Amino acid sequence: MICLTLAEDSIEKAILKVEENREYIDLCELRMDALSPDEMKKAYAFPSLVNIPVILTFRRKIDGGRIEISERSRRLALLDALKGDFSYVDIEEDIKKSEVEDKAREKGIKIIRSLHDFEKVPEDIFSRLYHLSERGDIAKVAVTPKSFQDVLTLFRVEEELRGREKIVIAMGPFGVATRILYKKLGSFLTFCSDSEVAPGQLSAKTLKTEYMADKVNEQTAIYGIIGNPVMHSASPLMHNRGFHAINFNAIYVPFLVDNVRSFFMFAEYVKMRGFSVTVPFKVDVLSYLGNITREVKQIGSCNTVVRVPGMWKGINTDYYGFIKPIVKDIDDGRIKSALVIGAGGASHAIVWALRNYGVKVTILNRTLSRAENIAKLNLCDYDSIENAKKYEGSVDLIVQTTSVGLYPDEDKNPIEGFKFTGNEIVYDIIYKPKMTKLLKEAEKAGCHLHFGSEMLLEQGKLQFEAFTGYHYPHWVDSGL
Repeated sequence: MICLTLAEDSIEKAILKVEENREYIDLCELRMDALSPDEMKKAYAFPSLVNIPVILTFRRKIDGGRIEISERSRRLALLDALKGDFSYVDIEEDIKKSEVEDKAREKGIKIIRSLHDFEKVPEDIFSRLYHLSERGDIAKVAVTPKSFQDVLTLFRVEEELRGREKIVIAMGPFGVATRILYKKLGSFLTFCSDSEVAPGQLSAKTLKTEYMADKVNEQTAIYGIIGNPVMHSASPLMHNRGFHAINFNAIYVPFLVDNVRSFFMFAEYVKMRGFSVTVPFKVDVLSYLGNITREVKQIGSCNTVVRVPGMWKGINTDYYGFIKPIVKDIDDGRIKSALVIGAGGASHAIVWALRNYGVKVTILNRTLSRAENIAKLNLCDYDSIENAKKYEGSVDLIVQTTSVGLYPDEDKNPIEGFKFTGNEIVYDIIYKPKMTKLLKEAEKAGCHLHFGSEMLLEQGKLQFEAFTGYHYPHWVDSGL
């Protein structure tokens, strides 16, 4: 089930939120600690006004609550609210048996026993969950992973506590995948909100329409994208729309990763079918692959990993995705020389693609040794990015491959002060925002532009085919 967390200061606003999200949710959670004192007195009437199951929660300040209040006053407020027809009430792990629990049981209201940890994943998480389930109808843990290894630990909860009704949530950026794949953790619901009431929450609409998280079952194939950062990626929207269009039982999820080894352990554990790779792991994944394509071997980086019998196979679709929008200009002789800014994983593929098509390339980078490595492999020139102005008016194509211009650096340009003649073709592989500062300056000069969304779409179509065996459906709006 998808549960909308309501942290409004009035009952009226909470009802409005439910109405706005009704088509996406199965139940909601009323956070009494967000209500004004006068509105708390009306909380008992809320379930009858929304006509869906409601969880009653009054969170303490130490557990992420919005109000400082004595424990006695909090208990009395909960008792008063329980006059209403709530389906669940949330009671914290350390609260001993009280009138609140007695009243809930008397009325047939299910008790959620919850543990919150905003700093870590407790080492004894399995035993804590077990004891919580012994004390209440439903055990709930909301904890904060500090690494992807912690995320893997949480996915093992279902194996340890199979058959017990529970809610397992990882808060913060590492935990987003647990909110989407909640069924794979054995959770009977996931929380969402329009305003991120808890760290890492997604909107109800996103969970229901983009990920279709509530439709995940034992047969659902898991795909995803790994990176750091990764939540800006548009790939989940594209791939999930494609899966849905061809009735392919699969889900594509963003995974914030800090350690490739931990992710491969996770991928084996949940039997992932494949995943995309973005910055900074396009080279790091190579040592975990049992088979690689010619492009990966030549380029030295991988952006797509698929499961094949007995191993993982590495593919590079960046090469084809990048070259397709400009191949006509190369064939026509419009592009004979190029300046490539940056020497990261994407730069490897781009330089190799351009050299394969006979384009003369110069790589600019802050760290000269990295540019030199790519240049030697591809028989091209390199220079310091500080010398960019030296190349004004002398190249046909300028390709920007760094993260400069991406959030939070939208107001930056990696070649600040570079003067365009207007004859250049300028290609920035960043796709969000579409118009980076570099592209805005190039447009003012009259340059022809190419956008990161073009490359993302073309390479994404090839990834989709590698994942599913089907062409990306041409009738679908990819969202790019």
